[in-house]
Amino acid sequence: MKDLTHCITQLQAKILQYRKRGLREAQTRTTLIDPVLRALDWDVEDPDIVELEYPTVDGKAVDYALKLNRKPVLLVEAKAMQDPLDDVKAVTQVVGYAANDGIGWCVLTNGVCYKVYSVKEQAAAPEKLLFEVSLDPREHPEQEVQSIASRLARLSRDAIASGELDALGEKFFTTTKVRKALRQLCLDPPSPFLRVLRKQLGPGVAPQQIKEALVRVERALAQIEEAMAEEEDEARQVVQRSKGRKGRRGGARGPQKGRVYTEAQHTTGAPAEIDDLYRSLDRFCRSLAPAGVERAFLAKYIRWSLGNAIFCSAQLQQQKLRVWLKLDPGEIPAGIAFARDVSRVGHHGVGDVELTIPDHATLTAAEPVIRQAFAKVAHL
Repeated sequence: MKDLTHCITQLQAKILQYRKRGLREAQTRTTLIDPVLRALDWDVEDPDIVELEYPTVDGKAVDYALKLNRKPVLLVEAKAMQDPLDDVKAVTQVVGYAANDGIGWCVLTNGVCYKVYSVKEQAAAPEKLLFEVSLDPREHPEQEVQSIASRLARLSRDAIASGELDALGEKFFTTTKVRKALRQLCLDPPSPFLRVLRKQLGPGVAPQQIKEALVRVERALAQIEEAMAEEEDEARQVVQRSKGRKGRRGGARGPQKGRVYTEAQHTTGAPAEIDDLYRSLDRFCRSLAPAGVERAFLAKYIRWSLGNAIFCSAQLQQQKLRVWLKLDPGEIPAGIAFARDVSRVGHHGVGDVELTIPDHATLTAAEPVIRQAFAKVAHL
């Protein structure tokens, strides 16, 4: 990890140096990608460990095939430094190459951002995205190099060999599958499922009552995603437009008149890890007062309130959650590196304290601060 952290620090200086003029693909590989692979213990000079220009079924080649016991386990497709990595065709192509050869993982990178896809998931190629991590110091100035390194280390030779990446994918994608299955059971419960519930509840509850209750329960658990296909397309555009754009100074503002925002608008296109992270935050906020905490979806963020008092709001981004709390910046406990004062900075959410939460460990560390914000509004 020490070598990886040092490597990232050096590369961040190069990223700033070459940002304006950019690097062609070959230069990106030698200048930015090869050093990362070496730091992750993938020897790019050893063809038994890293095969360059790995041949594909259509006569083309993928830039790198990372191997364990001389067998490819992960493909890495490199793009020029300035490539935004948003070409669906490019994602579909590298995922298809990996699937054709029975390779479980693939990465699309421009040397700055690494997008990691689980090939085996039964979904459209872009929806196979497990997580992404960026080395760009200007994109995440508050994010420590150690945090970036810990996420990138999931691609290390040891992590692949130990099954760590497989376990991570299984965790997040299985959660998504179970949530979708529960949604389907609640919206269209099969007869055997209804019989099991009725047996458990007793004869006093009719099947129709159970069906209606299932819909209410599903909504209460935030597991309903009712947006139509056109709404999902619009949501993708909203996410893209909001990237890199400064929001207004935080303050409570309801949805625009006549417009209903949905959970799908915020979760569509999010990596599986970030989607799961958001749902963990949602469960925690609701657990603070199960009968009192309400959640609302706005155009740019999601907010949680007790009565009319907002205590927490959040925005899903590709590599993290941004969370805003109704706290005085002076109330931030000492030693919390992921919190900052945004009282004089424009932002989307409500509150003067912003938390940057890239993973579940940070969310766990943030829970006392979120509880502190809740307690403050609870005593109003």
